[in-house]
Amino acid sequence: MIVAALTTACTAQGGGGETEGSCAIAALYEGRTYTQVANVDFTVGEALGLAEFPPCDDTPGHDDDDAGSEPATAYAVDGLNPRSAIAMRYASDEVMLLAVQHGGSLPPEVKARSRN
Repeated sequence: MIVAALTTACTAQGGGGETEGSCAIAALYEGRTYTQVANVDFTVGEALGLAEFPPCDDTPGHDDDDAGSEPATAYAVDGLNPRSAIAMRYASDEVMLLAVQHGGSLPPEVKARSRN
């Protein structure tokens, strides 16, 4: 279910010496990896095509390869190149912004829209 993949992070159960982990929300679109960005003003544009949410693989010793990717529609963001940022719907009335973050840094055009 896409809603679950988007609204919750995968978390390994800690305890008994197990390592605890969590997955960031990420999507693959046209060979690029986009991760969720918060506190950025944006307007959703037209549908671009299918993106995929890769399975969470954060649990040591647990083979998550059988959990295939979840497809979802990627949308353009008005005023931003889709090579930098896309929008993805995660509830009927809510949309998140995802951006390519090389070296952990937001693209300058996305950072300029930040509310922080």
